Amino acid sequence: MFYTVGMLPPRNPDEMLKARGADTRPANRYDRLTPVREHDGWDIPEESQLLRTEVTEENPRSIISRNRSPDVPFDRSINPYRGCEHGCIYCFARPSHAYWGLSPGLDFETKITAKPNAAKLLAAEIAKPSYRCAPIAFGTNTDPYQPVEAKRRIMPDLWQVLLDWNHPASLVTRGQTVLRDLPLIAAMAARQLVHVGVSITTLDAGLARRMEPRAPAPATRLRMIRDMAAAGIQVRVMVAPVIPVLTEPEIERILDAARDAGATNASMIPLRLPLEVAPLFRDWLDRHEPGKAAHVMNRVQAMRGGRDNDPRFGSRMRGEGIEAELMMKRFRLAKRRLGYSETTPPLDCSRFGPPPRSGDQLSLF
Repeated sequence: MFYTVGMLPPRNPDEMLKARGADTRPANRYDRLTPVREHDGWDIPEESQLLRTEVTEENPRSIISRNRSPDVPFDRSINPYRGCEHGCIYCFARPSHAYWGLSPGLDFETKITAKPNAAKLLAAEIAKPSYRCAPIAFGTNTDPYQPVEAKRRIMPDLWQVLLDWNHPASLVTRGQTVLRDLPLIAAMAARQLVHVGVSITTLDAGLARRMEPRAPAPATRLRMIRDMAAAGIQVRVMVAPVIPVLTEPEIERILDAARDAGATNASMIPLRLPLEVAPLFRDWLDRHEPGKAAHVMNRVQAMRGGRDNDPRFGSRMRGEGIEAELMMKRFRLAKRRLGYSETTPPLDCSRFGPPPRSGDQLSLF
């Protein structure tokens, strides 16, 4: 038997899941047919196995990705990993796994690809005479400080290249391993070379554990903000995504807690459910919040033109209609009341240049 893209297969009884956001492996949008498990008539017990994360390596020829999206504030980014073990069920990056023939469900959070030569590639690309400096964004697709980074240690080498070249960058993360690299990031901040954003979706540890099963707890993320602020790094709290009914009531509380921890700026994005994320999120609601599922999705659709998702530039990051307007007004009022900055100092591109080499003549001026 086979099923089509819109259907979710039954959970595999031979796999044990521990701290996973998705429960299934739905077909990606490029798969026309996918096999479904069928009982073969033999009642022979099989031992179930714990589903573990698999990490493979890739050595690409380039590391900087370019984009021309009109509603994001950067034109280039680096993703040291494909897939993300945090397993956030709402993650808008899940559909990117489909390009590699993998499922945006369990495959996205259990089949991770690491790029160990990222720093070497970065150094080579920014050294080209044709390269023009502009801030590089980290964490735009998957989190560079997801759990695997603790062992792979790709980010310290990337930070060192950027620091050596005085190249500005921005970082979005919820991974506590970022504190390991605090000296490098603080050195970047001292030269006005880095912006850091920490994502906090909820302060409810139980909800976070179900929704973001392998991401740090809310209290840990507040500590991340506190430690970075103490190191002289300006931190933006990202109240994202805001999920109607589930996390929307916490907007003000999150902003308050983050301000107390030392955040100086804040941003907000309503829940987005592109492509395969919508059925995955609906399945998660049915499993974890069945009494609120219909209410949540009705509110989501009220902000997305009656659909689960609106991919149009301009509206995809903020939604539309009365629901979205009220949500944004609440956010802005709380941000103003708590004294958050309205602007972020621009990153300094004027320092960019090759690091000094042994034997170079020193400048007299």
